[in-house]
Amino acid sequence: QLRLVESGGGLVHPGGSLRLSCAASGFTVDYYDIGWFRQAPGQEREGLSCIISRDGSAIYADSVKGRFTVSRDNAKNMVYLQMNSLKPEDTAVYFCAAVVYGSSCVMLRSSGMDYWGEGTLVTVVS
Repeated sequence: QLRLVESGGGLVHPGGSLRLSCAASGFTVDYYDIGWFRQAPGQEREGLSCIISRDGSAIYADSVKGRFTVSRDNAKNMVYLQMNSLKPEDTAVYFCAAVVYGSSCVMLRSSGMDYWGEGTLVTVVS
């Protein structure tokens, strides 16, 4: 059974950092494109980053480029999202998701992702 579990969320002050983890089971992360998404209350789900299975390269949304870094540990079957210089507008539930075929991840489009975790809450507050 394919499963994704996020962890690492919490409360942080503006300018602070968090590292989110996405633990995968039932599949290997280097065979799937893995994306990070977030959803704030009353807003649509936003694509943030994608790490591509083929070569481990990464794509970022403009809203997080230069502040967030996605990485993958094949040995641990984990994907991470390092978040630096956090802002109050980064407050949201963060999700990781996986897709094996198609362009949804590289397009940062949530609708085509196949598998989702349940999310972890990040709160950035003064």
